[in-house]
Amino acid sequence: MEMIAISLVALFASGLTLISGFGLGSLLLPAFILFFPVDIAIGLTAIVHLCNNIFKLWLLGHYADRNVVLRFGIAALLAAFAGAGSLVWLTGLADISISGGWQVSPVKLIVGGLIITFALAELLPAFQNLSFRKEYLVAGGLLSGFLGGLSGHQGALRSAFLLRAGLDKKAFIASGVVIACMVDVSRILVYGRHISTDDLIANANLLIAATISAVAGAVIGRRIMEKMTMTGVRYVVAAALIILALAWISGII
Repeated sequence: MEMIAISLVALFASGLTLISGFGLGSLLLPAFILFFPVDIAIGLTAIVHLCNNIFKLWLLGHYADRNVVLRFGIAALLAAFAGAGSLVWLTGLADISISGGWQVSPVKLIVGGLIITFALAELLPAFQNLSFRKEYLVAGGLLSGFLGGLSGHQGALRSAFLLRAGLDKKAFIASGVVIACMVDVSRILVYGRHISTDDLIANANLLIAATISAVAGAVIGRRIMEKMTMTGVRYVVAAALIILALAWISGII
């Protein structure tokens, strides 16, 4: 059941990524959360995300801007270690008791809140047009890298900072892919200490299926993107993310 569901989400999400501006991880993470504990879900999502980015890196990597990758990417890579370490620490905290016997997991509360925040932000025109001056590339790398390590949500902030880096379209996309790969590698190194080899072996087929689906989704999305509208996709995907995050925080799933 989980293989079919996650593969379909990976296929759909990867295609939508080219159209809506949402990252693959933002959509795939809630699907993994339905079937796995949060720390394992984020780790598995990171692996699929990295594999998909490696495919994009093969296609576009030579267009990346070296200066931007060094300034933004190294800061993001280092901060991702801290973010991933924070996730590991949060998963070890006891649940918070609320009136009526309701138990809330700190990690679910924080990561779920981030999912809602980024989903809502995607609906705001001001956020879609947000950008920062080039001098703030290092600060942007630290912030987006930390959030990438904590929850996998790095794409929106990374794009906001890179918009003012003076890059053409290909360099902008390629630089983002290279930086995303750097963050994925660093957080996987941290997650890997807390995900057993048995877990990876047990879910190897699922990871392969999800990765193949994500690559296929990117290929399909590239062909049909001209026929899709941005507004409708943003509203549908954002609504789904918010509903799933609320259900996750409340303990329903």
